[in-house]
Amino acid sequence: MSVIFKSKIKEIEQELLIMGKMVIDACIKSVNALEKKDLLKAKEVIKEDELINEKQFDIENKCISLIATQHPLVSQLREIIAIIYIISELERIGDYAEGIGKIVLMLGENSFVNIPDELKLMSKKAVKMIYESLDSLMERNIKKAKLLYKKDDEVDELYSDVYNKLLLTMIKKPEHITIHTYYIWIAHNLERMADRTTNISERVIYLVTGEHNEEMVSKY
Repeated sequence: MSVIFKSKIKEIEQELLIMGKMVIDACIKSVNALEKKDLLKAKEVIKEDELINEKQFDIENKCISLIATQHPLVSQLREIIAIIYIISELERIGDYAEGIGKIVLMLGENSFVNIPDELKLMSKKAVKMIYESLDSLMERNIKKAKLLYKKDDEVDELYSDVYNKLLLTMIKKPEHITIHTYYIWIAHNLERMADRTTNISERVIYLVTGEHNEEMVSKY
């Protein structure tokens, strides 16, 4: 790997980590806005999603410039492609946080129905998974990447639990249908955040091994 390429790719990875931090902050802030019925904070999440999008485009442009100026080898090109793919996943996670912010605005300040504990737990797990997916990338750690699949199953179980719980409550208390529907939407967004981290882990495995299929995921 050329010295110039190695230096440039390191700079781009640092920008990726900055974007990851922005996304994590958005996820945390969106759920905090939900818990505290903080409409101003929800609006901040929505507005700051534009900054996440701008960061994605900036990193993409740097990747394209690197390809154009350095004429990377196959292994180097794979690294650039992995980064472009991962920032796309991060951008989508940011969109889910923005979606939660919009739902908070729809709920308003006067929501009197308690937030299900499962939502809070799903949020904590999803945020931790984002951290760990980025760690697996920086460390090129396949085993750490693979662990995210098991953690995603845990989030899926929580989603199933809260979904069924809210549906049953709707039947018993139809006056709460609207609010509980919003909570289901939030649960869906949190579940999708976790799913996106497993997509990142797949790309880490591809980056390290050069292979991208379910067999490689199982093997490692």
